[in-house]
Amino acid sequence: MQSPFQWPADTIMARAPFDPNRIRVPREEQRLIKETSLLDDATLTVTQVTQMVKRAIEQHVPKTVHLVGEISNFKRHSSGHLYFVLKDEHSEIGCVMWKTVASKLKFDPSDGLEVFATGGVDVFERSGRYQLYVRRMEPKGVGALELAFRQLREKLKNEGLFDPARKKPLPRVPSRIAIVTSPTGAAIRDIINTIARRFPNIELMLYPVAVQGERATSEISTAIRDLNANNAHLGGIDLIIVGRGGGSLEDLWAFNEEQVARAIFDSSIPVISAVGHEVDVSISDLVADVRAATPTAAAELAVPVRHELEAGLEKIARQIHRLLYHRLEIARSSLEGLLNRRPHQDPEQIIRHREESVDRCATQLAHGISNQLHKANRTLNEAEVLLQRIRPDTLISRQKHSVSNVVDRLRWAMAERCRRSDRALLSAEHRLASASPQHRIVRLADSVENLSARLEAMSHKATLRRGFSITRTRRGKEVIRSTDQVRDDDVLLTETIDGTLESRVINRTQLELFE
Repeated sequence: MQSPFQWPADTIMARAPFDPNRIRVPREEQRLIKETSLLDDATLTVTQVTQMVKRAIEQHVPKTVHLVGEISNFKRHSSGHLYFVLKDEHSEIGCVMWKTVASKLKFDPSDGLEVFATGGVDVFERSGRYQLYVRRMEPKGVGALELAFRQLREKLKNEGLFDPARKKPLPRVPSRIAIVTSPTGAAIRDIINTIARRFPNIELMLYPVAVQGERATSEISTAIRDLNANNAHLGGIDLIIVGRGGGSLEDLWAFNEEQVARAIFDSSIPVISAVGHEVDVSISDLVADVRAATPTAAAELAVPVRHELEAGLEKIARQIHRLLYHRLEIARSSLEGLLNRRPHQDPEQIIRHREESVDRCATQLAHGISNQLHKANRTLNEAEVLLQRIRPDTLISRQKHSVSNVVDRLRWAMAERCRRSDRALLSAEHRLASASPQHRIVRLADSVENLSARLEAMSHKATLRRGFSITRTRRGKEVIRSTDQVRDDDVLLTETIDGTLESRVINRTQLELFE
């Protein structure tokens, strides 16, 4: 039975040989081949091949491509340009983002971050490498502004800008408040109305700035620094309120910029941040000394209610009045009690009692002095009698004789001790002289000299001086003791007493000597 996969013998045709000229080449490729003279088998230059690839990319790759990938090998050049690689599981592509585009990024790219990148593919002819020139980039999974907010918050937190210990207390009743906000927004009206209602005597200063847009960041930070630098010239500012009304995240973004955050942190004047609504939390809110949910809340935190403060002061004044009245009543009662005592009614009687006490003390003192003098005289008389009995001159003479005997004995003992020490020292000198290594050194020197002479006589130099020579192989410096150690054409070194000769083996067996 014939196999279904076998053709009949009469249908099998011979295959024609391969002819490359029969391949149908697209017209565009034919044009490129003609331009580079490929049909004439001409050799291409590297530049020509690179240009061909560049034109192929320009003609066949879309002008704008959208890629998703993970950032790797990220580098921010000193020029401001960004260089990195986008990769997925199977491949990667080099990317470039120019400074003008990179400066508009709201987040900081980093290795490992997955992003959406939009741009055009082109060939960098100098290195022959194709790469993506990124015109726009967004993080995947989270918005650029949200990611930028998180990155800056983490950075400033690690630097300690949110530390509660560094926050300054607000003044209880400020005299002058500076407000940094838009002059046309609702925030300034809310702040002015609230402060005027609560404490109309406080002086307000408006520093007008843009609160959104490209100029907002620079103007807000400059305003805060200007107010601090000119504080004394402006008559003293007790408090700064920075903020604006509600809006989208993009509208409020100026208050999430690092430049504004550092200006608030560096301020020596306490700062209240009031940005957006209660649910909006900005970097400025975290850095400021106090965060207010709204501009109106900032005004309420900045100043107390005047009539409440006055009522509190009146209450304190009443308490002080009651306390002083109570103290005066106690003092009056104490004074009346003292005046009603008997001594105060007849002070001359007190003086007479004191004079009587003084007289009694003087009598006791005179009697005591007399008794002490009597006792001293009696003691002196007894001592005189005792001295006469002891006769100190005799005692002194006896003690001098005893001391003289002790001195003589001490001198004899010292002389005897010195003699013993001299004898011991002389004996030690004799023993040291007998144990001195000088004699042994002389004997050892003679032995060393004899051994040196014997060693010199046994050295190969002595053998050479007697007319002998030593032959070695040049390779390995092996001493030749037998003809079996060499081969024809080996190079030998022969050492004599006055130098070394080099020779070559012509005939190892030297058969010609025996013919």
